[in-house]
Amino acid sequence: MPLFGEWDMPEAQRVSLESIRAAGVDLKPGDRVRLRPQRQADIMDMVLAGRIATIESIEQDFEDRIHVAVTVDDDPGQDWGRQHKPGHRFFFQPDELEPLDP
Repeated sequence: MPLFGEWDMPEAQRVSLESIRAAGVDLKPGDRVRLRPQRQADIMDMVLAGRIATIESIEQDFEDRIHVAVTVDDDPGQDWGRQHKPGHRFFFQPDELEPLDP
């Protein structure tokens, strides 16, 4: 049986959430946020810091951690992110998102 990376697991095994609460605001797919990476895990955290993004999905892993998938609004390939293609869909923790006013 093949092993799956955290985000390579089959769609049927993922738990999708309708909304989360971040910075005192309920967020759901389609909402726009400013990215505020806290962990500085890689170069992409620095590149994406301060960018505006749209929440694509909210997913919960097997350890009950919440991951928010976003597409960056000014990314010319953001439609690929909505299709779950690599390199155009990014994952953040709820505390790394700054809600934008509607």
